[in-house]
Amino acid sequence: MEKRIGTAILLINKRDNVSRLNSILSEHAEVILGRQGIPVTEQGVHIISLVLYGTTNDIGSLTGQLGRLDGIKVKSVLIKND
Repeated sequence: MEKRIGTAILLINKRDNVSRLNSILSEHAEVILGRQGIPVTEQGVHIISLVLYGTTNDIGSLTGQLGRLDGIKVKSVLIKND
């Protein structure tokens, strides 16, 4: 299956599921090229940005599991490298 380059932005409103979030990221480490965390203290949220490289199935599995966590929102974008 063809691989894609992508990014995912995670908005963390509640810290209750952060340990589960980190477990999921570790389970999918092979598709994560980079990770950056940014606290936005005046808004009371945290942002994590991920740079991804993998099949649409691999990336979809990662973002799908993250999106099911309470208090965490996920948006992703994939691009085909021609």
